[in-house]
Amino acid sequence: MLLKGSCHCSAVRFEVQSVNPYPYQRCYCSICRKTQGGGGYAINISADARTMKVAGAEHVSIYHALLPQPNSDKRRASSGERHFCSRCGSALWLFSPEWPDLIHPFASAIDTALPIPPEHTHLFLDSKASWVEIESHPSDKMFEAYPEESIAQWHERLDLNAK
Repeated sequence: MLLKGSCHCSAVRFEVQSVNPYPYQRCYCSICRKTQGGGGYAINISADARTMKVAGAEHVSIYHALLPQPNSDKRRASSGERHFCSRCGSALWLFSPEWPDLIHPFASAIDTALPIPPEHTHLFLDSKASWVEIESHPSDKMFEAYPEESIAQWHERLDLNAK
């Protein structure tokens, strides 16, 4: 499925192919929550990094989240690259060099009509803000941290891969 996206001010526009287009994961980690803002969580999708095309790349900035170090007050920069528009601040996509074939556009930046997922996976509930009320359905899955099931495995289990 071809996904087209943009920032709020339209300085950045992008398109990318995805076989896993369902926006089903709701991440409540402090990084997603604080860099995305909406709903107390962020939703990302999986796409083929090799197909990414960007217009307005000169307006894209990258943020490396700071991660706590075990048994220390120090933090280290994540290798994950959170891309955002330097003009309006819209979060656009996440790229991690650990998975160079994948890119994870944020559902909030996608302009293409996305399919409605039959269930949601709520993750990093241990980081959820106190004010956030989880809107869930009986079939939704809940996790304190990362689930073992990947985005691709979720799509495969439910037979939802885009053809």
